[in-house]
Amino acid sequence: MQKVVSGIRPTGNLHLGNYFGAVKNFLRMQEEYNCYFFIADYHSLTTHPTPENLHNNVRQVLAEYLACGLDPEKSTIYIQSDVPEVAELSLLMSMNAYLGELERTTSFKDKARQQPENVNAGLLTYPVLMASDIIMHNADKVPVGKDQEQNLEMTRKFAGRFNHIYKTDYFTIPQSFNYGEALVKIPGLDGSGKMGKSEGNGIYLADEAKAIQKKVMRAVTDSGPTEMNSPLTEPVQNLITLMEVVSTPDTVQYFRDKYASCEIRYGDMKKQLAEDIIKFNAPIREKIEAIKADEAYLSKVVAMGRDKARESAQKTLKDVRSIIGIKQF
Repeated sequence: MQKVVSGIRPTGNLHLGNYFGAVKNFLRMQEEYNCYFFIADYHSLTTHPTPENLHNNVRQVLAEYLACGLDPEKSTIYIQSDVPEVAELSLLMSMNAYLGELERTTSFKDKARQQPENVNAGLLTYPVLMASDIIMHNADKVPVGKDQEQNLEMTRKFAGRFNHIYKTDYFTIPQSFNYGEALVKIPGLDGSGKMGKSEGNGIYLADEAKAIQKKVMRAVTDSGPTEMNSPLTEPVQNLITLMEVVSTPDTVQYFRDKYASCEIRYGDMKKQLAEDIIKFNAPIREKIEAIKADEAYLSKVVAMGRDKARESAQKTLKDVRSIIGIKQF
């Protein structure tokens, strides 16, 4: 069975855009592939989170993915820092990564502009650590977003370079992965663009009902249609798109018809949308809270993932050390 490796950023709560994007893909992958999903806490250290925030974010994102259906019996789910072999492999791979190519990566240049007071070595060598996460398990496929495509190309380059330097075909050259289908793009509540954490326009799976209602009632709309059968403006289309994933088809059609007949009342539309999101979110939120409160279960999941990931990682590192010539006397 082919292996898939994907990192999960410990950046706090998942929103609806994550749920209908990455999470849905992960749930499908775990049924069809040998999956390794890891929470990338080493990577997050480039922004210097506080110890409390780092631990809480790891715990939160782990609970949320489990609540959404990621299954530790079907996939290997682990915390990056629980597998120390990845740090050694990253060190070894960095010996064949060159300063110029690392400095030219878009992710490094973007981060350096965004945080000029914190241009650390971890930012520079981010692609090497990411490559090590992937080739540690000799992954065949890696699901990546647009912002990580160049880093995957770097992974392919590092794996190929290692094979060339040491005259071996040890590392699989991983391929980018998708199902060839367009994911549902969940818009934000600000009238344009997709839902995102940094944009502050998201509805989170862990949000309480009052928070959801408040956010939805503040959502951007327009001044209302002035002609019959006018095309939906972008802000209103965004709300309809949200309705299409959480409401019944007849509810969606009702508000489409009201817009077309110039009888739309945005207050009513938002109230209905808020109710439907709360109804959709409620069972997921309950699971999140239950899992977060179950210390024994979380510890069991983490230990199971660590042991499975380290079994794979230890074999890879042993082989790599031998290929390089690091051997015991």
